[in-house]
Amino acid sequence: MKPTLLILTILVSQITFSQAFSGPDLLNKSIAYHDPNGNWNQFSGNLNVVMKTPDGGSRDSNITIDLPNEYFQVSAKKDTITTTYTIDKEVCEIQLNGEIELSEATLKKNNLSCERATLYKNYYTYLYGLPMKLKDPGTHISETVATKTFKGKEYLVLKVTYDLAVGSDVWFFYFNPKNYAMEIYQFFKGDPISEGKDTGEYILLTEEATINGIKFPKVRAWYYNKDDAYLGTDKLYVN
Repeated sequence: MKPTLLILTILVSQITFSQAFSGPDLLNKSIAYHDPNGNWNQFSGNLNVVMKTPDGGSRDSNITIDLPNEYFQVSAKKDTITTTYTIDKEVCEIQLNGEIELSEATLKKNNLSCERATLYKNYYTYLYGLPMKLKDPGTHISETVATKTFKGKEYLVLKVTYDLAVGSDVWFFYFNPKNYAMEIYQFFKGDPISEGKDTGEYILLTEEATINGIKFPKVRAWYYNKDDAYLGTDKLYVN
């Protein structure tokens, strides 16, 4: 076989291989990279996250996620205010600067509620549970794997939608084609082709922190889809 024909055959084989696996296959490959020992469902640990925004603001959050015991807590400090939300199974507790006995007026003034506690629980367990959380009920994984260049780099892209009871946003997850690491996620308020292209945000993931055998994104930088406006960066610190 001529060298040029051999090279062409190899390239065609590689392209065919990259297109051969389905969306669920790609998800499984990424999960195998991030959580090779299947530890997420039994995850119990602490995440220390510092969020910084363009205006110079900073928020320090200490997050405890204990999935086996259905326990979640986030204690966040911004300026001189520290708020703590705890959900122990179905019991919710709210603290403001260490005080537990809070009046309705104080709760309202500071926008504190058990609904907000649940929102934080869902937010942190979802984002730090990715890509494993894409196995949750109500999640619909596209069968088709797309290839897309984003910020000058090529990715394998997975489209994900949800039951309406779970959420109406449309998500896209970008994976490194060499090791299947998740490097970007992006969401739109509705289908970006027909209605949501100027909505939502994209999040660039860099560096990694390993906790309990799971590779988590260490740095997440947030931007608006519409105009690439920078929103802020949060960084995960490991004790």
